[in-house]
Amino acid sequence: MTINVEYEAEKKLDIPYEDIITRVVEESLDYEDCPYEAEVNILITDNEDIRQINKEYRNIDNPTDVLSFPMIEYERPSEFEHLEETADDCFHPETGELLLGDIVISVDKVEEQAEKYGHSQTRELAFLVAHSMLHLCGYDHMEEEEREIMEKKQEEILSLGGFTR
Repeated sequence: MTINVEYEAEKKLDIPYEDIITRVVEESLDYEDCPYEAEVNILITDNEDIRQINKEYRNIDNPTDVLSFPMIEYERPSEFEHLEETADDCFHPETGELLLGDIVISVDKVEEQAEKYGHSQTRELAFLVAHSMLHLCGYDHMEEEEREIMEKKQEEILSLGGFTR
């Protein structure tokens, strides 16, 4: 498993963010029964930088808490079985790891939302990573039914990892 974390924000979280990210990425992939070792890239930035990324890629000129950039198009969420047959470019040529994609997190939003929702920054960061990992596994929340599925899975992943409110 390769988890590349880049911390570009000036403001520093006073929590073991790399450990939290690693635990949630691993818990998410175990929960979704991913049969491969995987690679995930995570950028921790601030509201201004995530606003610029959000504007460039989604045409939304506002900061957001997390952005997900999946590398795989799934027939159905977490359908890993046929990836080797259909998508050679889904795997790192040197390591053989499944290239899941990129996650961008705003440190400002981690702080704001932890306070707003009355839980720790650890819980908020874990939530954002779990949410984004589900996107990297092909889930979405555009429809009500999809939203309910994602919310249930997020809570189960967080509970399994010990990231409760």
